[in-house]
Amino acid sequence: MYRNGRVMQARTCAGALALATLPLWVGACLAQESQVDPALREKIEAQGKRIDAMRSRMAEQLAELEQMKRELAAQEVQYNDLRRAIGLNALEEARGGSAALADPRAQASPGQEPPPAPPPGAPSAPGSAPVVATQPVGRRPEQDERPPEVAPIFDQPGVLTPRGKLILEPSYQYGYSSSDRVALVGYTVIPAILIGLVDVRQVKTTTQTGAVAFRYGLTNRMELEVRVPYVDTHTDTISREIFTGTAQDRLFTTSGKGIGDVEATLRYQLNDGGADKPYYIGWFRAKSRTGRDPFEVTSDCVTRCVENFTGTGLPLRSPTGTGFYSAQLGVTWLFPSDPVVFFGNLSYLHNFERKNVSRNVLGAGKQFLGDVKAGDIADISIGMGLSLNEKASISIGYDQAFVGRTTQNDHPLPGSARATLGSLLIGGSYRFNDKETLNVTLGVGITRDTPDTTITVRVPITL
Repeated sequence: MYRNGRVMQARTCAGALALATLPLWVGACLAQESQVDPALREKIEAQGKRIDAMRSRMAEQLAELEQMKRELAAQEVQYNDLRRAIGLNALEEARGGSAALADPRAQASPGQEPPPAPPPGAPSAPGSAPVVATQPVGRRPEQDERPPEVAPIFDQPGVLTPRGKLILEPSYQYGYSSSDRVALVGYTVIPAILIGLVDVRQVKTTTQTGAVAFRYGLTNRMELEVRVPYVDTHTDTISREIFTGTAQDRLFTTSGKGIGDVEATLRYQLNDGGADKPYYIGWFRAKSRTGRDPFEVTSDCVTRCVENFTGTGLPLRSPTGTGFYSAQLGVTWLFPSDPVVFFGNLSYLHNFERKNVSRNVLGAGKQFLGDVKAGDIADISIGMGLSLNEKASISIGYDQAFVGRTTQNDHPLPGSARATLGSLLIGGSYRFNDKETLNVTLGVGITRDTPDTTITVRVPITL
């Protein structure tokens, strides 16, 4: 116990001694600190200020970099909008390797493990520099040589089918035409041939045509199209027979349906257009006469309704074809000019003469007519299209055709006159996806010989 007391007393003395010497130790430290060279102290403070200034400058540069990124994103959005406005396809693989270039660790060889990222705040390795690609990254996109897509309002499309692709295009067309107080004497070839001598008060015709077209891309600049139509026509004629002494009008109705004239078209892109450069597409169309021949239908008339005063002189059944083989040559042009696309068409259709033509007359059999040739048709059209967004576009245009006179035995047919057909066309297009598109066109007749209203619906489907 006496020993423990001695130990406790020694520890108490040691603690007191430590407390007594503590002020002396603190004073020695302060004295040593005060002996630091003032120049060195100023140098350290200046170095700290430079580091703070560099940090502030780095923060400002980072803010400027973020602002430049936002401006770049806005420029890319505007660039894509301009490309869509002129109908060019977006670049698909222009930056296929941007992600690999942005991450240096992704550029390591397949069997080499990428180096670990340095910890935050650690100094960069000496001699480090930004990674620069020594080889082209990604693949340069192929130049699109096809014309821009617009809402089609004419019979001839502007965009050709790519090589090896097949497009199926079902379509439906509704047309209505009416005319008042027109005297028909002889032959009218557009849209069908009426034979007889009758004072016609009103003619109202409704025509519905369903068709299926197949387009195949032979090359990237050439395509072949085959179109098979089915025609259903109905005509109401309010007439008054001449030489009968009657003052009462009569209603005569005819109708007919069946396969129309099958046609084939070959198109070829003549040049490489582009922004502010026109595209030219030449085409050739051949039309058969697979539809019901106007000369095959039976007319309700005997000896031209002159010697026999009964009958109307009108066909008992409506034809579904023109009755003539035709060849048409034309050129279509498109001119992209942001934000619209101007386009037009110029063509000439030639109807081949038919030899030794006869018609069927009710109660009299066949009546010989000789050689008959329908008038040729020159056509010109112009319009413009505007892309509203990636899927929708609208078009407006005007089409005018000049129809020549019909001849019989190399002489102009009495009562046959030149005609001018003018139509105002408004169309819209909506792309559901990469394979299906809806096209709608409204045609309004401007001249008296043109159908009053024509509505056409097309749905091209890429197979």
